[in-house]
Amino acid sequence: MSLTRRDFARKSAGTGITLAGTAGLLSTASAYAYADESREDAAARGQAHDEHGEHSKGHQRKTGYGPLIDDPKGLLALPAGFSYKVITHAGVTKLESGEFTPNKHDGTAAFEGTRGSTLLVTNHEIRDNRAAVDHPVPLTPGLVYDPAAPGGCTVVEISKDGRHVAEWVGLAGTQQNCAGGRSPWGTWLTCEENTAKAGENGMTKDHGYVFEVDPYDRRANRDPKPVKALGRYDHEAVVVDTKRGHMYLTEDAADPNGLLYRWTPPHGFRHGRGKLRGLSDTAGVLEAFKCFDARGRFVDDLSRATAVGTVYGVDWVAVRDRDAKTVPVRKQFTDSQVTRARKLEGMWWADGGAYIVSSFAREESPVQHDGQVWFYDPARRKLTLKLILGVNPDPSKDGALDGPDNITVSPYGGVILAEDGEGVQHLFGATDAGKTYPIARNELNDGTPESPSYSEFAGVVFSPDGRTLYASIQNPGILLAITGPWRHQG
Repeated sequence: MSLTRRDFARKSAGTGITLAGTAGLLSTASAYAYADESREDAAARGQAHDEHGEHSKGHQRKTGYGPLIDDPKGLLALPAGFSYKVITHAGVTKLESGEFTPNKHDGTAAFEGTRGSTLLVTNHEIRDNRAAVDHPVPLTPGLVYDPAAPGGCTVVEISKDGRHVAEWVGLAGTQQNCAGGRSPWGTWLTCEENTAKAGENGMTKDHGYVFEVDPYDRRANRDPKPVKALGRYDHEAVVVDTKRGHMYLTEDAADPNGLLYRWTPPHGFRHGRGKLRGLSDTAGVLEAFKCFDARGRFVDDLSRATAVGTVYGVDWVAVRDRDAKTVPVRKQFTDSQVTRARKLEGMWWADGGAYIVSSFAREESPVQHDGQVWFYDPARRKLTLKLILGVNPDPSKDGALDGPDNITVSPYGGVILAEDGEGVQHLFGATDAGKTYPIARNELNDGTPESPSYSEFAGVVFSPDGRTLYASIQNPGILLAITGPWRHQG
């Protein structure tokens, strides 16, 4: 049943919902503002304060882990007590087949392996014709979709003690594999952020699809088949509603800005290993979102929200031609039919809903910002703004944050985000209260001393036991394992 704008306005009356356009401060706290824990926070944890407002044990817990310390190796700055290990490195480490690790690491998921090992499936966001790129995903026989395309994903196995690392191809011959997502049944859903058609740039098949990769069963990955029911567009990330079976997908696109999609499975369909492969190309229903505020006013773009706590109701509008045979999916709608957003990026399913990142908004959007994190509650059909970053006035200087991309929900509270902005690049956390703090800084300068350049972070995810944070520096493709004194934040 459709939740109408009138229904949403009636249900929201008197709830104090912040409307789009309401004046409010952006959440622009410096990455280095380690706020002292408040009296209320401490009281909530049952800690007594003395009459002077100090903890009775004479200590205050602060947000984050303290300042980042320069790395003498020039790779990764971390807080005191933390350390890192390089797991794979494009053009340096090798696959089981003897070929080099592919470049441009992106979205990653962690799975529990045998005998305490960890399995990581990592996307490689490599585009164009494979003849023009360094270290494409090798064309492993039986695992190739389009032999002209250079992207795909690899599977990395790390032993319990971290000493043994093995890597092999999970999928090859795809284009620009970006954020992707982990399925509840233990597989990886890899997304193509590229809609090149057969005959364009040497491609032999159409691109812009989602593929399923099984980290446990190599045979299940043979003869790759795109899940065309999920549509053909510039896919970024995907999550699965563990209760209802819907799948939500982000689109990173401009001119016009991209959309958030929902796929509803056909009646009687049950998710599971390999089940997506058996779907027809038009199975289920693919829809794009349409938002409205508490007064029932249509919201044309998510950048309109300028205050944390803004809540929108959500309706869904059916996609006419999901395979975009003649018109790209997002262009099949007028601007009055759907809500758009620039740089819809990573997603993560937790807390009964989807955390969704809009990386930034510029002139192509009604309002500019340097990052939003939203939470969609499917049970209530509501989208809530959890974090917003103001436009960074000088990205070349360390401190302020911009351009969040990949996201994971932390076992220590809040979320962890991978920066894909301008200038200095970080991994950073955000508490449920909206406080941000740095976890790592990329110190690998791939520019010049006079004009430094730092690659984005990607593929941020915790190990199944929560002890290790994995993340990648996308270029030159370095997968890292970060360990340290993790503790609850906020």
